[in-house]
Amino acid sequence: MTEKVDKAQYLHGEFAEQDIITGRRSKSGVVLRPQPTNDPNEPLNWPQWEKYTTYLVVCWFTFLSFMNSSAFTVAVKAIIKEFDKTPTEASYLTSLQVLMMGFGALFWMPMTRKIGKRPVYLASILFLCITNIWSYFSKSYGNLLASRLVGGFLTAASDAPVPSVAADLFYFHERGHTLMIFNVAISAGAFLGPCINAYITQYLGWPWMCGVMAIASAATFVLAIPLVKETGYIVPDGVRELDRPAETYEPKRSWAASMSLTAGINHKASFFEWVFETVQLMAYPPIWVSGLTVGLFIGCNIAIQLTASQTFTAPPYSWSLHSVGLLSLAGFTGSLLSFFFGGWLIDWVATRAAQRHGEHVEPEYRLPAIIIPAIIGPMGLLTFGLVIATGTAWAGAAIGYGMQGFGATAATNIAITYIVDTYRPVAGETVVIVFVLRNSIVCLISTYISKWFQSQGLKDAYGELIGVAYIILSFTLLMYFVGPRVRRFTLSYGPMTKYTER
Repeated sequence: MTEKVDKAQYLHGEFAEQDIITGRRSKSGVVLRPQPTNDPNEPLNWPQWEKYTTYLVVCWFTFLSFMNSSAFTVAVKAIIKEFDKTPTEASYLTSLQVLMMGFGALFWMPMTRKIGKRPVYLASILFLCITNIWSYFSKSYGNLLASRLVGGFLTAASDAPVPSVAADLFYFHERGHTLMIFNVAISAGAFLGPCINAYITQYLGWPWMCGVMAIASAATFVLAIPLVKETGYIVPDGVRELDRPAETYEPKRSWAASMSLTAGINHKASFFEWVFETVQLMAYPPIWVSGLTVGLFIGCNIAIQLTASQTFTAPPYSWSLHSVGLLSLAGFTGSLLSFFFGGWLIDWVATRAAQRHGEHVEPEYRLPAIIIPAIIGPMGLLTFGLVIATGTAWAGAAIGYGMQGFGATAATNIAITYIVDTYRPVAGETVVIVFVLRNSIVCLISTYISKWFQSQGLKDAYGELIGVAYIILSFTLLMYFVGPRVRRFTLSYGPMTKYTER
């Protein structure tokens, strides 16, 4: 049974009981949104250590997956030399795998609705190991590309479905911080991954990038078996009753019982119905705005990595490959600095705004925080572009890369947290569409960036990219003013009609 609420109440971004000032509060006095039941097995009621052990292992899987997807950005020259391919063909090992990760989420997210999240994550982690073993033993370009495409699809549970785990485990005032952990995991994979893989490629050869990943993912699978618990909550008797006494619920499940692979099975859920509903979400404008924002920043990171690996290994820099990998540490440093501005800050901004409005919550309360990364990120991209275009000191490129890393991580977290709050009942599905859009943009940028730079020149191409960035960011800021009206309209069609009464 689907829980329905009044549409006008839902427009505050959370369910009706979450706006009651007299509702349950956290230890610091913040109203809990959503209000939890008294069921000890509801993930919102788990102890914090139990929530974080599950969530951090999943985020570690995210890190490994993005380290895997960005691996061949530093091995472009090695692939060109070994398989006699063009730079564009070499880039397919990155771009097409990223694209398959986006579409793979269209499979894995409905599977979490049908069989639960625990079996999905265990299976996807295992596939990360298996497909990297395949890549390690690939002796032809076609076989290697096939392993990357299949691997991208089968490991996609590490990406779009993760925010739904955060929505299962954490309250509104905690989501900005916890989703920032997820986005830092993405950034660590995207930034530290090339650094680590550059050393592996230079001293051991590119196949060992896949070998090391297979070993790491096998160890993670062993770790996940006892630590990743089922976060999907099937409402007892189909009705979520806040005033139901705790003693009427089943006792808290033991650790052994929590190891079950069947606890999240929902016999009433239809896999194909969830696929159809996920695709329908493409008709919601806020999802497009978030998808374009996230895709823009991640695409710019890929553009920097691909151009850096070719620019800094040639004159006037003539760096070794591992030195190019070290440059990515600047981007990672920027992403760590954004942990506050993209996480704690947006929670603080949103909570203060809710308090000023009588504890009513609007997802748009988070959006003003995007002004900071909207300024810093594109200016970092400009700095990086000007440095490599003129062949000046590498320190300027490192600073620009750090600024872009800051902007990418902070802006991505704000956009994802906003969309999770906007459509929380289908949070996982909305993020799937956001990431399909993101990965499509990344695929296009990583595939054609070399041709773009050759035809336009580095300086002009980076200038055009920054112009596109500010156009897309203006849409995000516009949602602060028109978001409530847009949400009111989107509740009248598509999947959200199942969750609101009209």
